[in-house]
Amino acid sequence: MNTIVIATKNEGKIREFRELLKGKAEVKSLLDIKMADIEETGVTFEENAALKAEAVMKTFGFPAAADDSGLEVDALQGGPGVYSARYAGPEKDDKANINKLLHELDGAPSEERTARFVCAIAVAVPDKETLVVRGTCEGRIAEAEKGTGGFGYDPVFFVPEKNKTMAELTPEEKNAISHRYEALKKLNYYWSDLFHG
Repeated sequence: MNTIVIATKNEGKIREFRELLKGKAEVKSLLDIKMADIEETGVTFEENAALKAEAVMKTFGFPAAADDSGLEVDALQGGPGVYSARYAGPEKDDKANINKLLHELDGAPSEERTARFVCAIAVAVPDKETLVVRGTCEGRIAEAEKGTGGFGYDPVFFVPEKNKTMAELTPEEKNAISHRYEALKKLNYYWSDLFHG
């Protein structure tokens, strides 16, 4: 089976990648392979994902995948966007990020709380052009946290078709609709070409 290094130390993301790539590739992460953090200097999710995947691939010579994902809130002109993890500061504190977001949207009616999760996944394979795909999941920002599953903004990301927040969904339910799943579905289309084409 192909080995692919996922350029992250985020255990939530690693778990989702392992689930979604089960049977297709052996997934290793930056928790298995020691490497300094890669600075995200891109201005788009796509740029950051490509930057991370290419850095890992060049360092280890293995195919590498990286995602850059975050939350776009329409009332915040697409913010926090690429700064989603650092929204409330460099500590990347999920609770602080959620509190800041709820404060920014305080008093906004439901129809003005539309948002989407965005995931750009880049795959860098030696001697091939880096491939980048994007997936999204539409929803809105709830007025309070609900649920204990998932990570990041999941407790306040309400999915109308499920009538639940992401954090109230089972991992299987979340994986079936998530922005990461949508991006990986697109990636599946290219998967065999990436490794054998």
